[in-house]
Parts: sequence; C-alpha cells; structure tokens
Amino acid sequence: MMQNGRRLLSVITTLSLWPVVATPGVLTAQDVLWNNPEVRDHIAAMAAHHLCSGTFVVGRDYQRLPSRVLEEDIKPFRNFAWPDDFEWTVDLDAKRAKVWGPAVAKRTAEYNGDQGCTILPTGTDDVHFTPVSVPRNSPDPETTPWPTGDVGAHGAFPEVDGLRLSAAFNWAMDQPQNTRALVVVYRGKIIGERYAPGFTKNTPQISWSQGKSIAAALTGVLVQQGEFALDDPAPVPEWHAEGDARRAIEVKHLLRMASGLDFINNGIGRSDAWLSSNEHFRIYFDGLNVFDHAIDQPADLPPDSLFRYRNSDPLSLARIARTTVEARGEDWLTFPQRALFDRIGARNYVLEPDAWGNFIISGYDFGSAHDWVRFGLLHLWDGVWEGERILPKGWVEFISSPGPGAKREEYGGLFWLNRSGLFDRVPSDAYAARGFMGQTTLIIPSKDMVVVRLGPSPGGDTAYLNEFVGRVLDAIAEQNSESH
Repeated sequence: MMQNGRRLLSVITTLSLWPVVATPGVLTAQDVLWNNPEVRDHIAAMAAHHLCSGTFVVGRDYQRLPSRVLEEDIKPFRNFAWPDDFEWTVDLDAKRAKVWGPAVAKRTAEYNGDQGCTILPTGTDDVHFTPVSVPRNSPDPETTPWPTGDVGAHGAFPEVDGLRLSAAFNWAMDQPQNTRALVVVYRGKIIGERYAPGFTKNTPQISWSQGKSIAAALTGVLVQQGEFALDDPAPVPEWHAEGDARRAIEVKHLLRMASGLDFINNGIGRSDAWLSSNEHFRIYFDGLNVFDHAIDQPADLPPDSLFRYRNSDPLSLARIARTTVEARGEDWLTFPQRALFDRIGARNYVLEPDAWGNFIISGYDFGSAHDWVRFGLLHLWDGVWEGERILPKGWVEFISSPGPGAKREEYGGLFWLNRSGLFDRVPSDAYAARGFMGQTTLIIPSKDMVVVRLGPSPGGDTAYLNEFVGRVLDAIAEQNSESH
C-alpha cells in the first residue's frame, strides 16, 4: 500500500515532543508518575493493542491507517496517557503493532484474524493458542428479511414526527461526543441511523464493557441448553475445597457482580490505575492469563451482599463457559458466533482473547451498530428470535432486575438498570449494556425501543445520551406510543 509515494508496510513514527502541561486530553508527569517503569510499560502495551485493533479489526482493509488510529483513538484521550516520548511501529505484513520509549522495552500486540488483537506477554513472541477461522453462518443479509437480514429493516410510523426525529439525530451528531454510530429501533424497525465518515452499520467498533452483557447472554445460552442453572454453585473446581468461602458463590451471584471476590478496582484516570495492583484494569494491559487471574482471588464478602463493579465476575463466567464447551468436545473460539451471534444475524462481532485463548470479554470486544441492535432486540423480545428461544424463559426478567446487593437498584445481571434514575428522560424500565467512553445498547421495553450509540466519547456521555433519547421520545406522539 502506498501513501504519498511511501510504502507503509513498516510504519515507524517518532512523535514530536510537547511540553508536559495540563493540556486537555493529556496526562501530565505529575498525574501518572512517568518515572515509574511499570506504568510506562503498561501504557505501551495497551497502546500497542489499540494500534493493532484500530488498524486490523476496526479498519479491516486498512481504510483506517495506523497514524489515524493514534491521532483519533489514542492521543486525544486523557485516560490512555500517551507520553510524548513514545515511538511506535505497525507492520501491515506481519500484522503487529509495537510501542516503546526510553527505558521501556517494545510491547507488541499481534493480530490473529477472527480473534482480533492480543497483547503478547513480556518475553514471548507469539500467542499460546492456535488461532482459528470463525465462520459467519447467518444467511446473506442482502436477500434475507429483517431482523436476521437487512431486507425491510427500516420502517415509518404515523406517530413518529420525522422532522423532530431528524432534528434529534442532527443534534446528537453535532455534539463533541465523537459519536460514530447511532441507531434507533422502534416497534421492531429502524426509524433512524447515522454514522460518522468512514464508519458504517457493519463496522466493528470497540464496545468495552458492553461485552459483559455478552458474557451474560452466553451464560444464558448454556442455561437454556441445560448445562447449569442460576441457583447452582458456580462450577469452578478451584473454589470447592473444604472450608473455601467461595463454595457459596452461585452462577447468579457472578451475573449480579456480587460474588464477594476480593478483586481490587482502582479505576482509570489515576496514577495507580496502571499498576499491576489494579486487578480490575490490569487485564487490559498486562498480557496475563485473564481467566486464571479472575478465579484466583479470595472472597472477602458473602455472595449477594454487595454489588461491586469487578471484572472478576464476568471473566469467571466466561471461564465456566469455556470449560463447559470444551468438556463437550466443542471449539471454544467459535462458540459465541455459532451459539449466539449466528442465530440473530450478528455478523461482525470480534471477541479478543489473551495469549492463552481466553476471551477478555469484559472489555476487549468489538461489534458493529447493527450487531448491537440485534443483541438489543433479542433481549427486548424476551430471548426469542423469530420463533426460536435462545435465552431461557425468565432470563430477561432476571438480568433486568436488581439483586439484593444493588442498593440503588442500579445493576441487574451484567446489565445496567435505569431504576436508579440515571437517565431521567428515559422510562425507569430501561436497561442497558454499557461500556467505557459511552458505548451503549439501551433497551426500553415500555417504548418498544432499542437505541445503540458507539464511538469514543471524551466524557459526559450519560447526559448526552439522556438528552438524545429524550428528544427521540419527544418525537413520538405519547398517546400512540403507549398503545404499542
């Protein structure tokens, strides 16, 4: 591939220096302890992942070049902490991204086709699993009726004011939230959608913690198949030794993020966010076995006593799913596509694993706008897709209801709930798959509606989405919408 007469098969760029000041979007030396080698190493590893995935997963066919990924997806965002002395390279032949800097050895992320990109552990030069092709076996969307295909996807309804709806979309795309995909489905049909330049309904975008809701759905598929039940003890052998407090953890406790596992979450945006002691966030930058990391934690609270946002719980569920699937003699890396995504016509999901083939499903997941629309519709329709039950009867009620540990009724079964009033312009029965930087699939049963928003927001995404959905609801005549 040529650009400006220069071959890009090995792109090496040294960034110009800028002064370390409190510039919006840039962490200062005081913020992140630049002299800490561990911090710098972890920042480099995560940046290598984003360069790799932005180029090879989101970009596909390389329409998004590595330099654009850096300028549009990494450097503008304070939380990614890109230092001014880092260098990088993306090799389009080897499909690898590397990032390094003074006193920081090169950290590498490797693209493995349908498994997306994986950070290689320090001291290794390849992943420890065999990458596989993931067939997409849904029928041709160009000739298949909606919702499994795209034929007849759009609808118009007399109660929807088209001008007000269009104005709501105009407002949303004009805001500085960096929205790259926005779709509204009402009464089973798309009534509006917009995309930023270079993005389409089928572009896989990083969806962050929306993947936790995928972990819930995959758990639901296995429950529907009779592998275990919500009230069963979590089938993690390491937790069942005599006297181990973790023996009390049930499948439902993991779904509610109320397992009681002692799993430290220092969040992101603080200097200690980048330390290995941040067990919750470490999975995104440290090149470790995330399933072992999740289950190898002691209990410090009784199950169901308190909702705590911890990656340990969805990762433990994914580990349970892997051991269950492999015990049946089935391939793990293709399981989500054939067991869930193919059945609802979702063709663009990419779930990225660690170097041992464990999906980092709590955050390194990519899905397109229409993938997430279909995922939302599956839940809106009580787990039934075109007459086929995919999720168990009562499953959607469970994941959209708070557990005892969610004191503000803000969380269900790996879905956020609006009972807490987070979105005050949205009905209280709404619930959502939500991810970092504003990734959202919002399901509103009382309005027969699904709203999907993707793109890396620099902040303020809750107020933004609240206002957009409020404007959409204002465009639908109340007396008519209530009757459907």
